[in-house]
Amino acid sequence: MKQAMTPEEIKEEKPYLDWSLSEREYDYICDHLLHRLPNYTEIGLFSAMWSEHCSYKKSKPVLRLFPTKGPRVIQGPGEGAGVVDIDDGQAVVFKAESHNHPTTVEPYQGAATGVGGILRDVFSMGARPVAVLDSLHFGELKNNPTMRYKMEETIKGVGDYGNCMGIPNLGGETTFDPCYNGNILLNAMNVGLMNIKDMEHGNASGSGNLVMYVGAKTGRDGIHGATFASADFSKEHETQRSAVQVGDPFMEKLLMEACLDLIIKHREWLVGIQDMGAAGIVSSSAEMATEGKSGMVLNLNDVPQREPNMSAYEIMLSESQERMLLCVKKGYEEDVKRIFEGYNLEAVTIGRITDDGQYILLHDDEIVCDIPVTALTEDVLEEKSEKRKPKHIIEAEKEAAWEPKIEDAGQTLKDLLNQPTIASDTFVTQQYDSQVRTNTIVAPGSDAGVLRVRGTKKAIAMCTDTNGRFVYLDPRVGGQRTVLESATNIVASGALPLAITDCLNYGDPNDPEIYWSLHESCQGIADACEILETPVVSGNVSLYNENDGEAIYPSPMIGMVGLIKDYDHVIPMRMQETGDQVYLLGKTDDDFAGSELQKMMTGKISGLPHAPNLLEIKDYLYRLQKLMAEGLVRSAHDLSEGGLGVALAESVFKTDLGLKIKADISASWLFSETPGRLIVSIASDKAQKFEEKMPEAVKLGQVTDDQNLQITLKDAEVNEPVKDLQQIWEECIPCLMKSKA
Repeated sequence: MKQAMTPEEIKEEKPYLDWSLSEREYDYICDHLLHRLPNYTEIGLFSAMWSEHCSYKKSKPVLRLFPTKGPRVIQGPGEGAGVVDIDDGQAVVFKAESHNHPTTVEPYQGAATGVGGILRDVFSMGARPVAVLDSLHFGELKNNPTMRYKMEETIKGVGDYGNCMGIPNLGGETTFDPCYNGNILLNAMNVGLMNIKDMEHGNASGSGNLVMYVGAKTGRDGIHGATFASADFSKEHETQRSAVQVGDPFMEKLLMEACLDLIIKHREWLVGIQDMGAAGIVSSSAEMATEGKSGMVLNLNDVPQREPNMSAYEIMLSESQERMLLCVKKGYEEDVKRIFEGYNLEAVTIGRITDDGQYILLHDDEIVCDIPVTALTEDVLEEKSEKRKPKHIIEAEKEAAWEPKIEDAGQTLKDLLNQPTIASDTFVTQQYDSQVRTNTIVAPGSDAGVLRVRGTKKAIAMCTDTNGRFVYLDPRVGGQRTVLESATNIVASGALPLAITDCLNYGDPNDPEIYWSLHESCQGIADACEILETPVVSGNVSLYNENDGEAIYPSPMIGMVGLIKDYDHVIPMRMQETGDQVYLLGKTDDDFAGSELQKMMTGKISGLPHAPNLLEIKDYLYRLQKLMAEGLVRSAHDLSEGGLGVALAESVFKTDLGLKIKADISASWLFSETPGRLIVSIASDKAQKFEEKMPEAVKLGQVTDDQNLQITLKDAEVNEPVKDLQQIWEECIPCLMKSKA
């Protein structure tokens, strides 16, 4: 058995190389941290805790670029989730996590447990989860039955877990591109609400205090999941199901209620609490002890186990779901047990806090680990990475920009509405319950989901956005544009942007071109967050998203929340009344690099996307939000994939209305994807006031009752029945999913 390998055999056979630990790191552990050879359990713990997924050893220098403080930030990165003040002693708590490799291997359980894990991050802070969002990125569906199967199972996993938990899904995004054929992306975001006084921390301190394990039993699922997520993906990993966890949402529902009961009603019993996520018991316990500047002794025979003869190695590295670790004040053990017994859950004391800084594990009456706790958490060797500008960007800087030739603007619009990334994602969102708990104001299908804060007039807007194509073509500009799109979506709902979370999805950082893209795009994200005043309060890094050496596009996902102080001023996406005046806010130019139009017409992407003027855009976005709060705006919709043409069509779908538009642009510019733009509708009697307040807004036309989309351009006209366009938009994905090919 591998578990019986001696320290000398480990040194000779080097099993740690399969767990993403290098020889350099192994030697450093032996020579500088332990001054001896580690045993099998110890080297397993180091491998998990020193993986990129847990330690961020390659990405820490990049993460330091992010602004993390602001007047509303109560808790930034470093805890289970970020916490942001929304006034009146209340806070919004949110975080996003990736579950990419598990979802690629086992789509249903990978997606389901991705949702379960992010929920625990939020309720461990003392917040009640109130909404789930997702960011899904698949390969092409056409002629790809495997991808269609993976998409179906992924969606089912997301929906089943959230629906069983009784937490509404308020949307997100779904995109399709060949770069995700071998490595799909599943990013899940959770938003919670709490009273600031109830905020908890992942802290274990106070010599003699107890370490308690609560929730589901530990099994052999998910072992080395953290290292699985910290290595390149290949065909040999396609069936690595032991690294994928199995979820039970009904168990998690009980666990959530029990933990919130304890945190909110009996916080004097509790020192700290943390989810057992990546790397299982070792990560939660070691991180809590480090936070508390303490040591810890755990007896692994006391850990509830659902499988016989589990080794110390397996117990510590299992990523079985629905488990939490508590640090409980001495004397309150039985009180805590009674709380969890009331929910039919186990609560077991498995250890105690010490003051010597050592991390000691006992198993079968033997000491199987005795190391300084900080060796696992703070002594990780940061890895410097080479950076090199990618060849395709160097070449693009020398080439002329691609210019489309549009022969039939109406047909081009139809063709774009039939692109899966643009088409209706109702096939996805109809499988999610978006109305449970009856707080939803804006459900999936709009620019941002909106949820009321019960008992107040406030509402929270939320969205997720990824622009992998733009980031691939110009990482810094792409990073800026991704944050800007989120901010535009939030403002379009009537909200003021507050802060962001992120999932940084990239390929192998040992490739200098990929690491350059990671660094540059994070600088772009940081630049945009500084200007837009949306600090980064939480997030995660997911590297090594490759399949047999083929990397995904660098795909940072931005999850943003915003505040609406009066939900009577939530702004709908679609046009509202005949006769309303329609305006375009933001400048349009020939921005086609990485656009849906370019991909559709050429089958590839190329060129350099234009950099946004962030200061200028921030000025008019935030002025617009104030006008929304004054009741001056009827509807608003951001311009993203497909540009102005697609946005105009979407704004009258599912209505009995049409549009009569005149735009002083060419047919090709109708589909430009210049960022930071919105179309807004204003009641006729308020149009003059709007124009005075927003002089840069360009009047396009008005809302009609003839259910036609009429667009007059410099060199072309579009005149299409809205119902025909809507049918194309609605049937695209369902038709692809039913295809035999």
